[in-house]
Amino acid sequence: MTDPYPPTSPYDHGFLDTGDGNRIYYEQHGSPGGKPVVSLHGGPGSGAPQRPLKAWDPERYRVVRFDQRNCGRSTPHAADPAADMSLNTTRHLIDDIERLREHLGIDRWLVTGASWGSTLALAYAQQHPDRVTEMIIPVVTTTSAAELDWLYRGAGRFRPEAWDRFRDGVPADERDGDLLAAYARLMENPDRAVREKAAADWLAWEDAVISGEPHTPPGMYSDREIDAQIAFVRICAHVFSHGAWLEEDQLLRGAGKLAGIPAILIHGRHDMGSPVQTAWELAKAWPGARLHIVEDSGHGGGEAMAQAIRAAIEEFKDR
Repeated sequence: MTDPYPPTSPYDHGFLDTGDGNRIYYEQHGSPGGKPVVSLHGGPGSGAPQRPLKAWDPERYRVVRFDQRNCGRSTPHAADPAADMSLNTTRHLIDDIERLREHLGIDRWLVTGASWGSTLALAYAQQHPDRVTEMIIPVVTTTSAAELDWLYRGAGRFRPEAWDRFRDGVPADERDGDLLAAYARLMENPDRAVREKAAADWLAWEDAVISGEPHTPPGMYSDREIDAQIAFVRICAHVFSHGAWLEEDQLLRGAGKLAGIPAILIHGRHDMGSPVQTAWELAKAWPGARLHIVEDSGHGGGEAMAQAIRAAIEEFKDR
């Protein structure tokens, strides 16, 4: 199936100064008078896609996307060891979203985000529900301790050889402890070779977890240039080793705050990185949310998931 709209490039782009030494790159697509949308990328640390938009009606939507702190085109970049990771927390990112909304003169907007982007979307919406018109959340995650334990330990039951390599990427005396914290320490090592190896070991595990999913392209995580690899893993390890600064099950317990916000949740049945249970529990706890489970998709998506996302975008276009 082809995309319903021709690809569009940004009509506006720039940098937002956060006031603490960070500069956030943002861009706007579609129509300045269209329905406002903010799109939150995953990772954390992947950066916004650097490709034209094709799923959003450029006559009806005004889509804002941006590179979260320390990745993509935002500065300082996490590949630079001097970048201060203490200024990159969930609270900082939520504040950046609000600062960007105000900077662009937007009152309320549709919020969308996949994977880590869904965690950030939920955290933002629960803090600022009055600023959210609707939500579209493919690949639902809440970055709970249970989800992180599954992704970086439990999933090893399906890929034991790959998980052993992931575990063996940290010093021997840390292999039976907190692997996320151990990788976070490696990513702060002043020796670039140490950081490059740690990033490669982490990304090899991420690729292995989803390698058996239908329609998932090979190397989905590792297929990026080396500085982007370092930034991605440094940010991931930093955020996840702190549990994203969220209380356990905070976003599930807070779902009632989103009552009245129409939402479409979309999740692949075969998602090995983020099993569908979280999406199921969130849909039950969120008055007004609908869950679409895509039977032939995993974390990497596929055509059926893309169609479900496009249908959600079209549904909210005229609302």
